[in-house]
Amino acid sequence: MLTRLSAVVAVLMTAVLAGTAGAVPPPPPNPSDAEISASRAEADAKAARVGELTGRLTQAESRLQELLDDVSYKRELANKARVDLETAISEAEAARRDATNARVEADAATAAVEKSRKELDDFAAASYAQGSTVGSFSAYLGAKSPEDLLARAQLLEAVSASSLNRLDQVTRDQGTAANLDASARAALQKAETKQAAADEAKKVAEQAQQAAVEAHSSQAAVTGELQSNKEAVERELAAARGAVSGLEAQRRQYDQWSEAKRREDEENARRAAAAAAAQAAPKPQSPRPIASAPAPSGNRVQTVINRALAQRGVIYAWGGGNYYGPTYGVRDGGVADSFGDYRKIGFDCSGLMMYAFAGVGVYLPHYSGYQYNSGRKVPLSQMAPGDMIFWGPGGGTHVALYLGGGMMVEAPHSGAVVRISPVRYGGIMPYVTRLL
Repeated sequence: MLTRLSAVVAVLMTAVLAGTAGAVPPPPPNPSDAEISASRAEADAKAARVGELTGRLTQAESRLQELLDDVSYKRELANKARVDLETAISEAEAARRDATNARVEADAATAAVEKSRKELDDFAAASYAQGSTVGSFSAYLGAKSPEDLLARAQLLEAVSASSLNRLDQVTRDQGTAANLDASARAALQKAETKQAAADEAKKVAEQAQQAAVEAHSSQAAVTGELQSNKEAVERELAAARGAVSGLEAQRRQYDQWSEAKRREDEENARRAAAAAAAQAAPKPQSPRPIASAPAPSGNRVQTVINRALAQRGVIYAWGGGNYYGPTYGVRDGGVADSFGDYRKIGFDCSGLMMYAFAGVGVYLPHYSGYQYNSGRKVPLSQMAPGDMIFWGPGGGTHVALYLGGGMMVEAPHSGAVVRISPVRYGGIMPYVTRLL
């Protein structure tokens, strides 16, 4: 009976001691190799698709530029056709004015010829009425003397020559006017033909320009669709890569948890053995007082605090930070992604602790639950500067560095920056972890 009672007591003490030490938190997700491989294959396929679309987009953009150049060329041809048409219209108008003027001159010359002919006919008729015919012998009859006869001959000759010369000149003028009229008509016909040709050329050029614009618009639509598809696949690629990173991060966390669990099991076994040995040993008559944990050493603690405080103002990035400083965050598939943490260079809460303690040669894992079990447990009432404060089950929710005077430095959450804050007691763990 005593033996069984001792065994029960030993088991109970083991449970108590294990609970006091702080158990490893529940295991994180552990994706299988097949899941990780499938995720990587999907990311590779998306990357190949992005490459294909990039090549097609490059060709489409090149074709779009060619069509844009063609639009510019056709636009200039249309401008040329418009200028040519304006010139042809001006030339046709000038030819019409010249034709009108030539027609007026020809009509005037014809009228002058008719007038001269009529005057010549009237002179001939008057000469005949006087009993003589111009240039005939009867015109000289009745002369009183040889002088009178000579005067009559000279008068008749002068009248006849003047009338004939005038008629000849008017006839020549009429021919010249007719020639001008014919030339003007020919020039008008040529100008009108050029105007018609220029007008047709303008229509053809404008149609060619419109066709070029439509071809460019069509190609622009194709190029825009390719660009949109490429951007969509790039987003899918980023998500796929984020999924790969997330699964790989889960695997790393699971491996770290497995190691911590192994150490915990070994420690529990050791404690159980110690408890059994203690049960078998004689009991002291009075309980021994529990000694307080020694306060952390000064200079090294200050180094840790100074390194953490030097990062004030640095942006929060989930998964960010290591022993050497801030790093890009990683995707979490949720809140951190909505804040774009994977595009930011900063710290999360456990990343800040990694950097702070690396300054004194203490290298912590990037998980607050593991950091909680990385040193001596000290009651919250005895915390001192340089101790790590934890929240949530197993310290897995949040960690900060105690500064003293009720203040701490932390990387709080997405959208915030590293800052000094008053210690928050809601959800706080009853022990702090002391490393120094």
